[in-house]
Amino acid sequence: MPVTDAVGANGVHMVAASRAAADLVLKRAEFELAVHLGIVRVEAQRSGGRPRVRQEEIDRLRSEKGFPGALRERVRTVGTAEGARLLGISPVRFARLARAGCVTPVAFYLNRYRAVVWLYLAQELGGLAARSPELLVGRSPAWMRDRLDSGSDCRPRNWRSRRIERLLSLTEDPWARAAVVAQTLDPAQLAEVVDDPYERAYFARVRPEPVFGQRGSSATQDTMGRLMLADEPDEILWRRVNLIMELDSAREVRQAPRPGDERRADVEAFDRPPTAAVPFDLSDWAEPVDPAERVEPAYPAHPAHPAEPAEAVGLVGPGGPTEPRQHAELDGGDPVRTAQPAVSASPLGLLARLRLRRVRGGRRRQERASRPAAHPAGRRPRGGHGSHGWKRPPAGPQMGPRREGAAARDQEVAQEDRGWQSLPNVDQGSNHR
Repeated sequence: MPVTDAVGANGVHMVAASRAAADLVLKRAEFELAVHLGIVRVEAQRSGGRPRVRQEEIDRLRSEKGFPGALRERVRTVGTAEGARLLGISPVRFARLARAGCVTPVAFYLNRYRAVVWLYLAQELGGLAARSPELLVGRSPAWMRDRLDSGSDCRPRNWRSRRIERLLSLTEDPWARAAVVAQTLDPAQLAEVVDDPYERAYFARVRPEPVFGQRGSSATQDTMGRLMLADEPDEILWRRVNLIMELDSAREVRQAPRPGDERRADVEAFDRPPTAAVPFDLSDWAEPVDPAERVEPAYPAHPAHPAEPAEAVGLVGPGGPTEPRQHAELDGGDPVRTAQPAVSASPLGLLARLRLRRVRGGRRRQERASRPAAHPAGRRPRGGHGSHGWKRPPAGPQMGPRREGAAARDQEVAQEDRGWQSLPNVDQGSNHR
């Protein structure tokens, strides 16, 4: 089997687009136009891969009468000069017919001067000659002269209408259909019709794109974006009405997604009463405990009044929960702590434990600050504050109460300095010699 072939989930033989175009004797542009017009049916892959064509579809087109000339004639496009030659008229008259809306373009491209060159189906031009031969000879009708004198050009509008109809035929999703119509309005017009920004953002996500994606350069894509916008008042009004109708149908099916909808749907999936409170459970992080050794909290999970840190932690004795107490007489009357604080699973119990820990930490810091210095007086420890050694903090109210040991040490150092200065035979420095 060639690398371009594949077998679908249902056992259907599928081929790639390039292989299908070769089997149908079509060029790449002709094959894409045939897909756009619905002549060749393709199937898009759910995984996001390139579209493929069934082998039955290729066999059906190859079995038609006149293949491959008839198939290529259905997708043959011509410009202004070649179209005028097919109709037997001048290029100027052909351009007037196209601007008046008598001929609908099917595609366009940009020439070297970034000018739009419209392309038409050769079969449709033959149909115009057979349907309205009076437009090809003689004086133009009055309605045609009035339309041309006003300066209107129906070629972008007709191309836009054909393209929108084709995109609408490719999808049945109501939101996707509304998105197709919404792309014909500029942002200001769209905001007036659809005031919800989430719905406008949803249009960009569900808008159907061409089967083979956006083709051409960035200039071509920008030009296509401008050509897709309605520019005449009557067309703008018509597109607004169509968008309102499509939007009403889409809202009846489902609402546009909003931020948090997926999380809200996950929360609603849990089967619990809407008024039931969800306790704060630490069992997911704690180690497994034997049910026989599990300790129940010594106070209600939701007390009526918040308790102080010393009151919120209960003590559990051998016989079960008891009132909070600090010491007890056991084995000779030595005061010892009989139990540890009971761990509670409620948020209030956890907060009480944190407050109690903060109080105990403050007491420990006060006790540590009141202890005397461990090093002998008169010697300074190395290191300490920063890399420049220990520095004596300046005395003052901003430093708070000084330690008793540090104050006594300072007094001793001062007395020794005064004693050395009082001696008569001490040399005060080498500079006085």
